[in-house]
Amino acid sequence: MELNRIGDIAAFVAAVKTGSFTAAAASLGLTRSAVGKSVVRLEARFGVRLLNRTTRQLSLTDEGQIMFERCRQIMEDLEDVDATMATRRNRPTGTLRLTAPLSFGQRHILPVLDSFLKQWPELCADIAFTDRFVDLVEEGFDIAVRIGAPKDDSAILTRTIGAQRFLTCASPAYVVRRGAPQTPQALHEHDIITLRSGGQPKAWNFETADGPYVFDTQGRLTIDSSEAVRAAALAGFGIVQLPTYITGDALRSGDLVPILEENCPTPDPIRIIYPSKRHLSPRIRAFIDLLVDAWKDGQPWEQR
Repeated sequence: MELNRIGDIAAFVAAVKTGSFTAAAASLGLTRSAVGKSVVRLEARFGVRLLNRTTRQLSLTDEGQIMFERCRQIMEDLEDVDATMATRRNRPTGTLRLTAPLSFGQRHILPVLDSFLKQWPELCADIAFTDRFVDLVEEGFDIAVRIGAPKDDSAILTRTIGAQRFLTCASPAYVVRRGAPQTPQALHEHDIITLRSGGQPKAWNFETADGPYVFDTQGRLTIDSSEAVRAAALAGFGIVQLPTYITGDALRSGDLVPILEENCPTPDPIRIIYPSKRHLSPRIRAFIDLLVDAWKDGQPWEQR
């Protein structure tokens, strides 16, 4: 493959990812005209239109979509070659693309990532903290942090790095004012703050002597943000059930107190997943090792 074709492919991939020739040019250190000419050369070589162009946006044709998937893989493979060679000098390079659930990522992945980037100054990171499901392979991420049981997928490797424990709690002021329920069934007599997830209030799960119990009711206050649910509990609005990775600091300080602790549901695994490539890039391996090492003495949100 001629070197200019690699440059053309890089320009095409950048244009699709950024959505414009101008943004692609800025990311590659080229002119807008140079990016446009690269795409035109590719179209001429293959005899197909790859991009529909308007004054406001670019969109892929059907042929362009096929071309983009192959070209993106070529660029990722080239980056992996660079990263693999970097192992020879023990210096991970390239861009780590990572996704994690919003609150968990902001609270507990970001500090590790900060240490990671300080340790390896030649690395960059592209992060998506979101509660939507991200297709790791389809969207080109190196690593995803997932909560819950793994699904069978031969293209994905998984490693458990922690556990999500749900705990019911409230502020001391609320407990003084309204008392604490002694059984999950008694929650019906209290002010409840529920999290809206997927358009519906999220049910609370408990383990009792008679088996699992599901508390599924509209709370007095329903919010679509777990961080806002936590804030409402701290303000004394009512009782919440949230993962301890969100409430751990408030529980340690006494700003929230546990309720029905003996009825906590079975914890869910927190896993790190990554594509099952033959050669795991140094940046992926190094980040996984750092994260595991950071939590080797216990999850930070569970420490007392």
